[in-house]
Amino acid sequence: MGKNLHKVSLAGLIVALGIIYGDIGTSPLYVFKAIIGDNFIDESLIIGGISCIIWTLTLQTTVKYVILTLRADNKGEGGIFSLYALVRRHAKWAVIIGMIGGAALLADGIITPPITVTSAIEGLRTLPVFRDLDQLTIVKIVVLIIGFLFFMQQFGTNSIGKLFGPVMLIWFSMLAVLGITHIVDDVSVLKAFNPYYGIQLLTTYKSGFLILGAVFLCTTGAEALYSDLGHVGRGNIRISWIFVKASLILNYLGQGAWLLTRRGMMLEKGSNPFFMIMPEWFVIFGVIIATLAAVIASQALISGSFTLISEAMRLNLWPKLKINYPTELRGQLYIPGINLMLFVGCTAIVLIFQESSKMEAAYGLSITICMLMTSCLFALYLYTRRTKLIWIWVYLAVYLTMEFSFLFANLTKFTHGGYVTVIVGGVLFLVMFVWFKSRKIKNRYVEFVKLEDYLPILQELSNDTTIPKFATHLVYMSSADNPKEIEHKIIYSVLNKKPKRADIYWFVHVDVVDEPYLSEYSVQTVIPNEVIRVEFRLGFRVEQRINLMFRMVVEDMVKNKEVNITSRYESLSKNNVVGDFQFIVMEKFLSHDNDLPIHERLIMRLYFMLKKISLSEERGFGLDSSYVTIEKFPLVVAPVTNLQLKRVTYRNS
Repeated sequence: MGKNLHKVSLAGLIVALGIIYGDIGTSPLYVFKAIIGDNFIDESLIIGGISCIIWTLTLQTTVKYVILTLRADNKGEGGIFSLYALVRRHAKWAVIIGMIGGAALLADGIITPPITVTSAIEGLRTLPVFRDLDQLTIVKIVVLIIGFLFFMQQFGTNSIGKLFGPVMLIWFSMLAVLGITHIVDDVSVLKAFNPYYGIQLLTTYKSGFLILGAVFLCTTGAEALYSDLGHVGRGNIRISWIFVKASLILNYLGQGAWLLTRRGMMLEKGSNPFFMIMPEWFVIFGVIIATLAAVIASQALISGSFTLISEAMRLNLWPKLKINYPTELRGQLYIPGINLMLFVGCTAIVLIFQESSKMEAAYGLSITICMLMTSCLFALYLYTRRTKLIWIWVYLAVYLTMEFSFLFANLTKFTHGGYVTVIVGGVLFLVMFVWFKSRKIKNRYVEFVKLEDYLPILQELSNDTTIPKFATHLVYMSSADNPKEIEHKIIYSVLNKKPKRADIYWFVHVDVVDEPYLSEYSVQTVIPNEVIRVEFRLGFRVEQRINLMFRMVVEDMVKNKEVNITSRYESLSKNNVVGDFQFIVMEKFLSHDNDLPIHERLIMRLYFMLKKISLSEERGFGLDSSYVTIEKFPLVVAPVTNLQLKRVTYRNS
C-alpha cells in the first residue's frame, strides 16, 4: 500500500471525489445561509465572511490536513485511530485523546446526513410551483431518503459506489460554473482574498467573533480527508483537492457577489443564496444534483463510522459487534448495530430540528473537539519522529489557537441544539472509557504461570486412560503475550474443574498489531503432537476469523508433517479418521467475592451491561459454535480481605 500512496491516476482522482469530499463539498448548501442568519447584508459581512472561509480552507484544510496530517499514515491508512495506533507505544495517555476524538467524530456525524439532505430538499422552495411547500412534507421526504440510505447499507456500495465519483464531478463543476457566472455581479468580492477583511469582521463587526461558528461549517469534512487516506491514497487526495478547493471558493465568491447586489436587505426566512443564484430553469436540476451529493456525503459518513467502530473494536476500545462484509471490496463492511444507531440518531435530529437553519445551530461543535484531538496526536507523532521542538510548538500554537477560537465560537450553539451532539459524544466516550478501563481492571486479576511447570502433568493426563477423553484436540484461546506463560485459569480448567483429557492441547493467542492489514501466524511446538502454541498477528482492520484461520494453520502443519491429527482411537486410527477439535471459551462473570472501590464497581457493572449487548467470545473470535464449549468462571479482581469470622463453641444447656 505504501507504494501506491503517492500514485495518481484519473480513475483514482474520480474515486477520491466520490469518497472523501461529500461532507466538505456540500458545505456551500448551508454555510452562507448560516453566516448571514438574521443580519442585514452589508459589504463587511459578505467580504469578511468569504475571507474567513478562504483562509479557513487554506490553513485548516489545506495546510493542516492535506499537507501535514496526511504524512502520518499507518502503512497507508489514516484516521484518528490510525494516528493513535502510531503513537500509543510512546504515550499510554494518548488513548484518552483518541477516544475523545473518535466519539466526537461519530457524534457530529449523526447531524451530517440530516443537514445536507434537508438543505438540498428545501431548495425546492426556490421554484414558484413549490414555494408553499410546508416543512412537514420536507421532513417526510428527508426521513424517507435517510431511511432508504440506511436500508441499502446491508447490500454494500460496490455497484452504486462507482457512480459517486462522476456525480461529485458534476457537482463540483456545477459549483464552479455557478460561482464564475455571478462573480461579475460585483467584482469587489475578490477583495476577500486579503485576510485583512476577515480579521476586520472578527474584531469590529457586531458579534463578529461568533460568526466563526458559521464559518467553521466550511471545513467540517476535513477530517474525512485523513480518515479515507487508505481508500484513495495521498497523491489522489492532494491533486483532487486543488480542483475541489477551487470549485468551493468560486461558488462562495459567486454567492457573495450576488448578495452584494442586495446590500441593506435581509434574506427571506427559508431562502438560501445557494439556490437563488441558479437560473430558474435550472433549479430543479440543481436540487436533484444537490440531493444526490447530499446522499453521497451521508454515505461517506456512514461508511467512515463503520470503519471507525471496527478499528475501535480491534483496539479494545468498543464492545465487539457483529460485522458483515457485503462485498469483496477491501475495507467494505457493514455493522448492523451501528447502522441502527446512526439511523435512529439521524431520524431523531430531523424530527427534533426539522429545518436546516436550526440544524446549523447545532452543527460543528463536536467536530472542533475532534480536530483539537487530531492536532494533539499529530504533535505527539511529530515528537516520535524526532521533529525539532520549535516546529512542534509552532504547529501547536497556530492550530490550537485556531481550533480553540472555533470551539469558543461554537459554544454559543450549545443551548441551540449543540448539546445534542455533546450528549451523544459523551455517551459514546463513556462506552469507550468503560470498555477500556474495565479491561485494565480485569488484567489485575489475570494470573500467568510458567507453562513448562505444567507440561509433565499435561502429558500424564493425556496418557491416563482411566479418565474419559474430552476431545482429541482441545483448543484454548489464551491472552498470554509471553509464549512461555499461560493463564492459571486455563490450567485450572484442564486439571481441576473437570479433568479434560485430550491427545493434543492447543493454545491459541491473537495479537492485534498497529499495522492495519497484517495477517500472519507463527507456531511453537512445545511437545511434538502433545502441546502446541499458535500465535496470530492480525492488523486492527483485519476480521478475526479464527475458526478458518486455525483450520488453515492445521492443514499447513499436516502438509509439512509437523503434527498428526488422526484420531488415536484404534478403530478410527487405522481408517485415518481425523480426530475432533473442541474449543474452550471462558466467559467471565463478576463474583460477589469482590471488594472494589465504588467507581471501579460502577465501571465493572457498566462493563457487564455492555457485555450483554456485545458479541459473545466465540462469535467475536469467529468460532463455529458447534465446536465450542463455554465455561464460566468468576472474576475476582479485588478479593475481600477484611471479612472477620470468629469461631465459638456453644454448650448445651
